Amino acid sequence: MVSRPDDHPDAKVPPEEFFGRLNLEFMIHELKDPLAVIETGLRTLLERPEKTGPLTERQQRTLERVLRSSRKARGMIYSLLEVGRSEAGQFHYALFDPVAATLTALREAYEAYVGSLAGNESLFERTAEQIAFFETRNITVSAVTATDWQLAQDAEKFRQIAGNLIKNALQYRRQKLTVRIYQQDNALKLEVCDDGPGIDKAHHLLIFDRYARPDACAELNRKGHGLGLAGARALARCLGGDITLTSAPDQGASFCLWLPGKPELVGVCEM
Repeated sequence: MVSRPDDHPDAKVPPEEFFGRLNLEFMIHELKDPLAVIETGLRTLLERPEKTGPLTERQQRTLERVLRSSRKARGMIYSLLEVGRSEAGQFHYALFDPVAATLTALREAYEAYVGSLAGNESLFERTAEQIAFFETRNITVSAVTATDWQLAQDAEKFRQIAGNLIKNALQYRRQKLTVRIYQQDNALKLEVCDDGPGIDKAHHLLIFDRYARPDACAELNRKGHGLGLAGARALARCLGGDITLTSAPDQGASFCLWLPGKPELVGVCEM
């Protein structure tokens, strides 16, 4: 093992300061590629038995669990990236359909937290077919907007916010999940409701803190982090909107995203 000379600039730097100098965004980007390779390999094993050979039931369950964990890790990485980019004020605005974007976020969240949708791709060509499909999975989607109404916002950031709210609901629901999308004047409201353990009012602000996990949620024996909800609210506020929470113990939780129809940038995005 080759040691650093005593006069090396990093020789006397404490470990915490040394690692603090590393480019976090670069490291996060570097993690994305190996995770993508892992996911691709797992999907091939699960979805192409003619290439890799048949799996036993136990092998299939194990690989599906590993794939879900890989997708969760990818979601955490994207959450870290989006929090950093929102604080740096990096946005791209264009007109887009918020209903279609929400359904895309729902599909991605479902695959990450529930299971693969392989074989059902043909069902996702039309909005009505997608809504009917998720209804059979105890996920109700209600969309009430003006015909052809589009949102003038950052579509990728919107999907990130919607995805984090939906992932949170999928993680804590007992059975049902409801997603409502509706237009209020020229603003958009997206409500994501679950029938989970609920959150005590004393924890309503804490739930949006990074890494926070209220005791009420821990009853479901879930492990996680607060980056998703913290990042979602930070992004919403950067776009001129906000996220509110309505919940009580044993009464589920309802997160409501409000966004103006046109971008209203704020100067600083606070977490």
